[in-house]
Amino acid sequence: MKKLMMLAVFVLGTSAMMNAQQKESKAEVKKEVKHAKKAENKEMKKTEAKAKKEEAAKTKA
Repeated sequence: MKKLMMLAVFVLGTSAMMNAQQKESKAEVKKEVKHAKKAENKEMKKTEAKAKKEEAAKTKA
């Protein structure tokens, strides 16, 4: 009976540790994706601003 209890504790403990490790790695991936999207959006905004400035300069000239 004692061996069965120890086995159950071992299995549950191992699965809990595996879950914790997977959650951390998923969070890191989400952060990386978020930063990549943010950088991409900044670049898009810069190019749009440049295009608007060029268009405004053309209409003035």
